Amino acid sequence: MASALRVLGIDPGLTRCGVGVVDVRRDRSASLVHVGVVRSGVDLPIEQRLAVIAAGIRDVISTHAPDVVAVERVFAQHNRSTVMGTAQASGIALMLAGEHGLPAATHTPSEVKAAITGYGSADKLQVQTMVARVLRLDALPQPADAADALALALCHAWRRGPSAGAGTEALTPAQRAWADAERVARR
Repeated sequence: MASALRVLGIDPGLTRCGVGVVDVRRDRSASLVHVGVVRSGVDLPIEQRLAVIAAGIRDVISTHAPDVVAVERVFAQHNRSTVMGTAQASGIALMLAGEHGLPAATHTPSEVKAAITGYGSADKLQVQTMVARVLRLDALPQPADAADALALALCHAWRRGPSAGAGTEALTPAQRAWADAERVARR
């Protein structure tokens, strides 16, 4: 599938880290390559938990050879220990992308929900339902961490435009405006 962009989506978490790989073609149609969850035991020391997460992500990268990695952007939560674990797992995912020479991007949960459902405040079931429809799955992807990883991968591919190598002429007006806004924000 040479004309497809292969995206690894990662929903970072210290206990459950969702991973999903999709191939997205120029026409924005997509197919499932892999979905799963990397789990680390809550009884393990933090360094071992992070090592388990890293090993799981490395395995997915080596097995499925993605073109790009999309990771959920960490946002403030009321539970400090949850946000710390999420941030640590996110850092591991971004580091592994760098080690493998893969471009990486982060997307907020509301960006992902808006890209997948058209509504930035969609609930988990709405996201799972749309991911299942887009990927033509017989059942909703489970658990929610796995569905979120697939949604991240789809969001990233769709927001980049019809294909990885496409110039801005292949983007829709909305995609061009978004890309311009992102360029300005990076300055």
